[in-house]
Amino acid sequence: MFIAMVVIFVLGYAAIALEHPLKVDKAVSALAIGTLVWVAFILGAFDILTQGFSPGFQNFVMGHENLDAAGAQEFVGALAQSHGELSHHWLEIMKEWIVHNQIIHHLGEISEILFFLLGAMTIVEIIDQHEGFRLITDKIKTLNKVKLLWILSFLTFFMSAALDNLTTTIVMVALLRKLIDDKKTRWFYASMVVLAANAGGAWSPIGDVTTIMLWIGGQVTALAIITRVFLPSMFTMVIPLILLSFTMKGEVTRPVIKEGEKEFATAFERKLMLIMGVSGLLFVPVFKTLTHLPPYMGMLLSLSVIWLVSEIIHKDKKQEIKSKLKVSAILTRIDMPTVFFFLGILSAVAALQSAGQLNILSQYLDENLKSIYLIDLAIGILSAVVDNVPLVAGAMGMYPVETKETLEALALVDPNAVAYASNFMVDGVFWEFLAYTAGTGGSILIIGSAAGVAAMGLEKIDFIWYLKKISLLAFLGYLSGALVYYLQIKFIFHH
Repeated sequence: MFIAMVVIFVLGYAAIALEHPLKVDKAVSALAIGTLVWVAFILGAFDILTQGFSPGFQNFVMGHENLDAAGAQEFVGALAQSHGELSHHWLEIMKEWIVHNQIIHHLGEISEILFFLLGAMTIVEIIDQHEGFRLITDKIKTLNKVKLLWILSFLTFFMSAALDNLTTTIVMVALLRKLIDDKKTRWFYASMVVLAANAGGAWSPIGDVTTIMLWIGGQVTALAIITRVFLPSMFTMVIPLILLSFTMKGEVTRPVIKEGEKEFATAFERKLMLIMGVSGLLFVPVFKTLTHLPPYMGMLLSLSVIWLVSEIIHKDKKQEIKSKLKVSAILTRIDMPTVFFFLGILSAVAALQSAGQLNILSQYLDENLKSIYLIDLAIGILSAVVDNVPLVAGAMGMYPVETKETLEALALVDPNAVAYASNFMVDGVFWEFLAYTAGTGGSILIIGSAAGVAAMGLEKIDFIWYLKKISLLAFLGYLSGALVYYLQIKFIFHH
């Protein structure tokens, strides 16, 4: 069943990639693997967990049996040899652990992302229905494809650092619909938005889930991540932009605004909802910093305030306007398949994390690559296929943060190992480069990042189309940024 879990996951990913030829919505495949991987896990619970690959179960045994790490490992090994009552007793404990510990734990983390996504999508839809984005799109006059691409990419890059890559992508896709009429052209711009959003999120402590994890975990500090990862992230975006500047020709076609089309929102309401919506999104990182509560709560608080204001300003209007502008009506337009797609993918990855497949992967990287740069680069490329959150969580679990005291103690035992170990100190090269690679590597495939999944769901971007048109550009940008980081360390920061 341990292998079966991986097979189900790979087949499900293939179905997602071949969504258009198969004519099956990717949400269907995602939900199927999100449940079937857990089914395989619980059916093979005893055999899977006694193999000793699941760090979560080892920790559970340590607490359950009051053992140290070595004792827990020995105990799990002994379980594998046991028969009869003992194995039956532990099978029940294992099933209990999977259902009431692991699924509940992962569901909590997944729900945070889903409610964040739902809140952000609703706020953006409220602004859109009130035509608030017209205030921005009317300012962007150029129709030149290359100029527009540079303007939108840089706007996304800096917005992503202030908001986060997921929210920024949702906002920018809504903007693109007002700026570009042709579907394939809009796919191109939406894909570059994903690339720019992931690049912008990597250098900001609040711009990407993985950077937030490293910042809160104490592996990096805000100032260091901004100063040392900004330039590599910029190159990740600029190199594809330069390459596209030579190949893109012509002008974009704006969507036709029908003459005499009825306007439901007044100029004041448009401005009010744009200001409130953007302020509400910007409030989320402030809320998190002040309260230490999860970001989704800040997003839902912002939504509640905007919803209340919307109710007040529309309460005396005709039914026709209410049916268009009331939040209860706007909620029916939210793209639920995207939310289900997220749920399925994140649930499947969580099962692989619990069962230990991701742990084997991270150990393999550590044993075979032996270079912090190669390990981080590999994690970044893997994050194009597997969600970057468990990969970074795995790396954080594998490598403790070194302190001056531990380095001094190591110097007495093995002086040659000190230089390597120093890379794992706070603001060490390993952690900074991990923030860069895990943040930007997801752009290589459209399903490799939250921003990519959101854009794919909202614009119905084809996986194979993205692979042909964008993946190589994203990969070249990724390697360029990695090279810039390496040169910075060698010649500027001298780690």
